[in-house]
This record gives sequence, C-alpha cells and structure tokens, in this order.
Amino acid sequence: MKSKIQYILFDVSGTLLHKPALYESILKVLKENGYKVTLEGIKQKHKLLSEIIHFPDKTNREFYKTFNAELLYSLGILPNETILEAIFSSCSYLPWEKYEDTQILSQIDLPMGIVSNFNSSLKEKLQLFFGPIFNTVLVSEEEGIAKPSLAFYTRAIEKISVSPKNILYIGDSLKLDVDPAVKLGMNALHIDREGFYPNSKNAINDLKQILNYL
Repeated sequence: MKSKIQYILFDVSGTLLHKPALYESILKVLKENGYKVTLEGIKQKHKLLSEIIHFPDKTNREFYKTFNAELLYSLGILPNETILEAIFSSCSYLPWEKYEDTQILSQIDLPMGIVSNFNSSLKEKLQLFFGPIFNTVLVSEEEGIAKPSLAFYTRAIEKISVSPKNILYIGDSLKLDVDPAVKLGMNALHIDREGFYPNSKNAINDLKQILNYL
C-alpha cells in the first residue's frame, strides 16, 4: 500500500460488531441433541456459508431456518424442524458487542466511514458503541443497494470525495468487502481473526495492525 491513506472505510458485522454468544448457542443445541461438533467447526462452516448465502437487510425466521439448514448439512447433520426451531429460538435476539480490538479506532487520526449491508438501526448501534466517530455511514437498506455491488462502493467514494487509491477499506468478507474494494482501486485489508483464510493477501488478525498501513 504505497498511496497515502486519507480515509478509512469499514464494514460492520464481523468487522466491528459481532454476537459472541451465537456460536456457543448453536453448539449447545447440537450437543443437547447428541451431536459431536466443535466450536471451531461451527465458526468455520458458518463463516464460509456467510460468504455464499446473501443476508437480507432484515432477517426473519424463515431466512435463518434456511441458513441453519445449510449449516447443519455442512456439519454432516440432517436438519429437521425440531432442531431448526431450537437453534432459531436459542439464537434470536442475542446482543451485539464490539470486538475488543476496535479500541484502536480512537487512535486513528483520519476520517472514517461505514459501508454496510444492514438495516436502518445500524446508525443507532454505531452511536451506542463508538460515539460520533464515523463521518459517513452508508447502510444498504437506506441506500437501496447492497454489497457486493460495485455501485454501492462507488456511491461511498463519491460521497467522501476521496480518490480510491487513497482509501483503505477493511472488512471480514473476501466476496462482499475485499473483492469489490480492490476492483475499484481501493486499498483493502481482510480482517481474519480466526485465521480461516491463510491464502488471503493483506489479511490481518487484529485491527491494531491497521496502523502498519497508514
């Protein structure tokens, strides 16, 4: 990354915020139903499925049952209505939390913004967890366009009025975040805290590593 970074854009879910109880809740349900699975296995399969299954801005019971059925298949478990309902019930309304390494954001002396596939509640969540540190927040539900559409990223570039070569984009998805950002000429970092993508170029496992690229 040779260009001088003037603006940093972030994804949110899986990058800045997460639901830490999610995987443990799924693990508990599966163990209670007699299945031998590991927490790491659930995390990895869930992550990979999230790369290929489109998440709507507003999720619902039917979406999660469909997603969790695919998750069970990937774990070698034949899904049925009882276990799908148990997973949905245990995982509904789990609280969002910010990743511990997001503390580094307070040390970054550059304008920052958000480009996220999320519903309109995101701005309130960002304010709650981080305060008014983001200059620009683009949310798919409000913009009427979503990742990985290049038009979504182009809209962000136009809004912040910074050349792509001077923008650093950080996200947890190769498909939704890194690929479109790179195609438009941005610098991109792939946050991979679990080390699931050893072949990913410019991968980082901690947001503190952002400082090495500024």
